[in-house]
Amino acid sequence: MAVKTKTYSIHSLIILAVLFLPMLVTYLKYQQRESPEDLTYNKPNLVGLVISDEKPKFTWSNWFDGSYQSESEDYTNDHWAFKELMVRLNNQLYYKCFNQIRVNNFVIGKSDYVYSEGYIFSAFGDDLLKEEKVISLLEKAKVIQDTLKKKGIDLLLVYAPGKGEACKEFVEDKYVHPIKNTNHNLYATNSKRLGLNYLDLYSYFDQSKTTSPYPLFPKFGHHWSFYGECIAVDTLIKHIEYLHHCDLPNISWSSIEVVDTARSRDADVLNSMNLYTNPEQDMKLAYPQVLWENDSLKNTTPVLTISDSYWYGPVYMGIGQNSFAGGKFWYYYNKVIPSPRQGEKVEVWELDLKKEIESNKVILLLYSDGNLSGFGNNFIPDVYEMYTSPKTFNTRVEKNKQIQTYAKQIREIPALLKKSTAKSTDLQIPLDSAIKLDAMKMAGLIK
Repeated sequence: MAVKTKTYSIHSLIILAVLFLPMLVTYLKYQQRESPEDLTYNKPNLVGLVISDEKPKFTWSNWFDGSYQSESEDYTNDHWAFKELMVRLNNQLYYKCFNQIRVNNFVIGKSDYVYSEGYIFSAFGDDLLKEEKVISLLEKAKVIQDTLKKKGIDLLLVYAPGKGEACKEFVEDKYVHPIKNTNHNLYATNSKRLGLNYLDLYSYFDQSKTTSPYPLFPKFGHHWSFYGECIAVDTLIKHIEYLHHCDLPNISWSSIEVVDTARSRDADVLNSMNLYTNPEQDMKLAYPQVLWENDSLKNTTPVLTISDSYWYGPVYMGIGQNSFAGGKFWYYYNKVIPSPRQGEKVEVWELDLKKEIESNKVILLLYSDGNLSGFGNNFIPDVYEMYTSPKTFNTRVEKNKQIQTYAKQIREIPALLKKSTAKSTDLQIPLDSAIKLDAMKMAGLIK
């Protein structure tokens, strides 16, 4: 009887090769890593995803409570060989076939304009606050303004335009409806009525839209364009000079480069879209060659800025060092930029609030319309209580330190931040609220 020879079909060999290919690619990357301590050799180059570089460490306790298995699965899912390729191909499919972008809370409008959906809601008044809430907050701001003025410090509120308002004509028709009122209107009209110092860049940009020689907002960016930032910074410096009766170093530009490919923050959403192939950019964008007036005798008015992400552009431009006498930026009244302690991330709650405020000459609160529902991020209530009821303020601050310590850990440890991000999505709550819930759980205050 003839012995049968075992054969393998070409299909079986191909399937086998495909199954082992990710393992082979991972092994090759492992061999090419820069040092034995390098844990990022297989990290996908994707923007906006929270990915941990640290492999879970096995212990008997995390094995029996199941956390080792879930964390290992999560790590493997983030670091497998073709993670980046598959994400980019998947995002390309949604973009090309369904006209959708896989960026949380962002949508695509007409002519490929991308928007934060919340900023569209703000432009059309769909996130409208109760007017009494706005008035209550601004009345506290007026008390702060009057208190600081006696100390030689000026408070300035600045209302910045969002892309939903600035580029309404490219918003999808399903969002468009008659506007009854907006948060911007509530803040601007009541600021004027209460006698607050405020600068309405929202209206200024709206008036400049038809006369500006270059786009004030880019197609694939979330914030104002680099050119728009330059105009905003120039306007703001002049306003502070008028308000505080001072002379600050001015910003200027000798020339403007016009290109058809967005740079830096003008393409921040495009980068977060993580596409396999980026679309053509049919928009001419302007990039002034920024010059700062070099006069140390003028650069003596420290300005503290509390703002949302719109202020990152002026920070990158160098306004803090070049015009605001080294004034800090408190991102969402939380992260301190630049850090007062080199090599360490510092948050506002770790500082002496009264000392920090009174070491500046101007306190600037700048928020875009999409964030007016949380204007100042508790800066105004905190400072109001600090000056009107210091005892209760100090008691509350001490009580909250434990929660804030854990919240900072969550923000700094990718694995913990990823869990809070998932909770934020599952419960449909802001990420900061999810972080606070997890911090309270870590502190043993809730189950």
